[in-house]
Amino acid sequence: MRQVSTVPDLRVHRAGWPFIGIGALVTVVLAAIWQPAGGIAGVATLWMAYFFRDPDRVTPTREGLILSPADGIVRMIARAAPPPELGMDTSERTRVSIFLNVFDVHVNRAPADGTVAAVHYRQGKFVNASFDKASEDNERVSVRLALSHGGEMAFVQIAGLIARRIVCDLKEGAVVRAGERFGIIRFGSRVDVYLPDGASPLVALGQRAIGGETVLADLASAEGPRTGEVR
Repeated sequence: MRQVSTVPDLRVHRAGWPFIGIGALVTVVLAAIWQPAGGIAGVATLWMAYFFRDPDRVTPTREGLILSPADGIVRMIARAAPPPELGMDTSERTRVSIFLNVFDVHVNRAPADGTVAAVHYRQGKFVNASFDKASEDNERVSVRLALSHGGEMAFVQIAGLIARRIVCDLKEGAVVRAGERFGIIRFGSRVDVYLPDGASPLVALGQRAIGGETVLADLASAEGPRTGEVR
């Protein structure tokens, strides 16, 4: 049986090291000039390390599961057509929108096993990512994924009011596994998941999702959409 470590996972995503390095340098300089300023810079540097944390996750591996690609709150579940730039069927399918605040882990993970059929970057605005129109208006990177067990889905990294940088390491033709890290969005953002046609969401509005762990849908299940309530 695998032993669960009680030691905190202090891994930092590579995108964070330049920020942490600059913060550390500024901290040293300011501390030499005026210690209180150095203390403030030191706290900011520690926050940068916290923001770019990249913990391991225990990913369910059964075929047919669609996992959350991001940590955050499920803000919207609606019917919508996938981004037109991906060249998918334009009919509406279930879209699950996950909003990340500045305290969430911002490393994104592949939602399922499959082959990347298309990746498209689109310039856009930086309105609040919690608004529905952010799916269409905001800067984004859209990915079309051909599932290894058949069918296809899409997921979209969306910039927000504070987020100004989307990193996506996926290339067309790449083979990915569910839970595999593929990118990061800096400083608050949103990820939309367009479920395969006919799939019902197994999360409820307001539910917290964990990237690489929370099951958004099960293609092998006949269960209908779930509802939830605060208790």
